[in-house]
Amino acid sequence: MELDVIPSTEPKGDLWYKQGLKFTCTCCGNCCTGGPGYVWISEEEIRRLAVHLKLTPEETVEQHCRKINGKFSLKESRSISGSWDCAFLKEIKPPRTSRKGEAIVQAKRVCGIYEVRPLQCRTWPFWPENLESKADWKTETRKCPGMDTGTHYSPERIHQLRDAQDWPEKPPGSGKTKKPKS
Repeated sequence: MELDVIPSTEPKGDLWYKQGLKFTCTCCGNCCTGGPGYVWISEEEIRRLAVHLKLTPEETVEQHCRKINGKFSLKESRSISGSWDCAFLKEIKPPRTSRKGEAIVQAKRVCGIYEVRPLQCRTWPFWPENLESKADWKTETRKCPGMDTGTHYSPERIHQLRDAQDWPEKPPGSGKTKKPKS
């Protein structure tokens, strides 16, 4: 039996972020690394990823996913620094090394599958645990330089992203990304 979902009736006045929140992805890669964890990916997203990688869904699962309690997660690898990185996190070295007196240019860390990244990644930073309290949001802003800057999101839009079941039309940080044809 399937029940209809009752739309959220969260009162705007009681939300700590009733004025909305700002976020623009800086492609720093910080959300793709840290302690061991999970990047959940649905079977539909595996099919989309397979098309992007020019693999079959079975090859994609075999090469890039792990199964945990009946669900799929992208694989992770241990970095030199000891953190756990999503297998698709790529480091782009600066074009030249710094010389004496020049500013040091940091390497960029980017998602190698950004165009087809899973819903979990597409809805960052509007995850329930980040929205629990202002303190929780502020804790994450120390790791994510894109939080509290750039594009403004209304509480309604934040809830759409937080509660999304499939790729949102305009995910945070992309503005132009649309669902690919699968």
